[in-house]
Amino acid sequence: MQRLLKNREILLAGIIILMIIGFSMRAPGFEKPANLVNIFNDTSILIILALGQMGVILTKSIDLSVAANLAFTGMAVAMTNAAFPGVPLPLLIAMAVGIGACLGGINGFLVWALRIPPIVVTLGTLTIYRGMAFVLSGGGWVNAHQMSPSFLNIPRLPILGVPVLSWIAVFIIAGAWLVLTRTSFGRSAYASGGNPNAAIYAGIDVGRTRFLAFVLSGALAGLAGYLWVSRYAVAYVDIAAGFELDSVAANVIGGISIAGGIGSVAGAVLGALFLGVIKNALPVIGISPFAQMAISGIVIVLAVVFNARAEAKKGRIILRDQAAQDTAKEAAA
Repeated sequence: MQRLLKNREILLAGIIILMIIGFSMRAPGFEKPANLVNIFNDTSILIILALGQMGVILTKSIDLSVAANLAFTGMAVAMTNAAFPGVPLPLLIAMAVGIGACLGGINGFLVWALRIPPIVVTLGTLTIYRGMAFVLSGGGWVNAHQMSPSFLNIPRLPILGVPVLSWIAVFIIAGAWLVLTRTSFGRSAYASGGNPNAAIYAGIDVGRTRFLAFVLSGALAGLAGYLWVSRYAVAYVDIAAGFELDSVAANVIGGISIAGGIGSVAGAVLGALFLGVIKNALPVIGISPFAQMAISGIVIVLAVVFNARAEAKKGRIILRDQAAQDTAKEAAA
């Protein structure tokens, strides 16, 4: 039992299940499979952003520009579709991913080549990318009647009773797991965040790894840009405002360490689902939007405290064990 409680993912999954049971007592039907599918679908874009953010955080960095990246790429593909409805959808999606990757690459280059702190870089590009979206659109909106049916309908198309948007999130989850656990980039990301100095001695290019993490985060933000404007059938400058903080919160709640090098894909996904359940449930049971923000903030602070205590405990254990080994060696000598 203690082993299960120490496993962050199992504990978080259990909390989510208890939350669903508790909310269903106040809102009958909340626990129904159809509603749970809707919650996952509503959270799919956040899951995609959180997984991109996870790669950056693992390298001991942070990307505060993901939502602004999403807004700009979403506006760009929506305007392209409105102006040239004959452009094939796969090309538009590739365009969104490519633009997002380029914007992420700018962040990565500034962090890698100029050694500017990631929080400073992405705080600046957050404003720049939002401004670019405003300049591109002239402050206007792209509405549903201006977009082609295929552009709008594909993410909503059900397959086996589940929208394509949810299936895309599932494939991104599987892809993120493969990249972070089965590739050299994934191992380099964990090493770069866990101990940058040791990673350098091991032959890992920490700067290049961070650059690639920002590119990956940007590419997923670009994909999320298309998914957002197609799902909600509107594009405007302020779409996804605040989602950069939600993507960080999902990682923190899921046990990904802000200090880098610690975390799992399952944790990031469960952290996003935790937020998704809360955001879907609180309005249903009559909680005001202001109280929702306070509750979300409290949850994030508690998660940070929990992570800090867990990491400090691990550190103490390591030092204690090392001290015991040193004492034993001295005694043997």
